[in-house]
Amino acid sequence: MLKKIMEYYKNFEKITRKVLKGGLEFCFGLSSIAIIILLTYNFFFAYPIIYYIGLTLFRLSLIFGIEFIICGFITDGIKKQII
Repeated sequence: MLKKIMEYYKNFEKITRKVLKGGLEFCFGLSSIAIIILLTYNFFFAYPIIYYIGLTLFRLSLIFGIEFIICGFITDGIKKQII
């Protein structure tokens, strides 16, 4: 299954692959910031708002990552059907 997905990814157009890679890098960066914020809350229990900000950013990064993956596959499928 994973081999099939990787083969499908290798057949993406160059621009689609570039957008997907950039989007996943953005999501990884956002996730890293969220983890740093959550670790800050873990070590310094000062304000509960820090926890909620970190948790919200982490959820947002996961949602964006999944969205970039799904939209990349859909965009590539649409481009191959039209052309």
